[in-house]
Amino acid sequence: MKHLKRKKKPESYSDRAYRKLVSAADLVATKVCVEETDLHILAEADVTGPATDLILQYRAQLENYILKNPHFCASLDPLSADILAPPLIRDMLKAGEAATVGPMAAVAGTIAEYVGRGLVAAGHGEVMVENGGDIFLRRSHDCSVAIFAGESPLSYKVGLRIASSQMPIGICTSSGTVGHSLSMGNADSVTVLSHSTPLADAAATRLGNEVGAEKGAEKGIAAALAVAREIPGIIGVVVVCGERLGAYGEVELIKVDLQEA
Repeated sequence: MKHLKRKKKPESYSDRAYRKLVSAADLVATKVCVEETDLHILAEADVTGPATDLILQYRAQLENYILKNPHFCASLDPLSADILAPPLIRDMLKAGEAATVGPMAAVAGTIAEYVGRGLVAAGHGEVMVENGGDIFLRRSHDCSVAIFAGESPLSYKVGLRIASSQMPIGICTSSGTVGHSLSMGNADSVTVLSHSTPLADAAATRLGNEVGAEKGAEKGIAAALAVAREIPGIIGVVVVCGERLGAYGEVELIKVDLQEA
């Protein structure tokens, strides 16, 4: 089966309203854009300079690898490991293999994690990096994260409590109804938690593919959660399809009020 991300930018997504999803009133927000990379970063201080340097560094690695290996960008299926590739590329290949998708399914989560870890290494202890709805999160206390699920009545109404003991963590979401990076399925949202943000991103795409319109919401959610159990490295999953929600793993669901987040 082919797994890919379709491109679409409805107005409800293009305004990036989902960037309100992580509660972090005590941190400074920074927006950093380099070509297609558009990051929303929370840290103790403005990180425009170091974040820009990190984005340029990792984009260069990715672009140079694709020039030499164009199949890396085009493949809809997992590719073999490449021990000579930069760590960023190896992580994308590993994530794609675990989730049985092409390596580019992990690109947003990978950039988020590498920039986030780079900021941590530079001395920023409290960091959140969001890249198109895919999040790398490292905080010293528990956080709440709202789930954006498009037109579902559960959108912005339900979320996750992320314990400090789980961090650093990747929180990645794929959708078949909204967003610029979509699965081939029909879920309003599939949110995956993993200590590997690349894996969370790739797995969200794979699991979203399982919620096809022909299955119906209940069977589609069940199918996605069944596949999630077979992917090593996943901490938890939440699937929203219309008025239905299903969850698997170590997830603490919470009621969300964005006015209080």
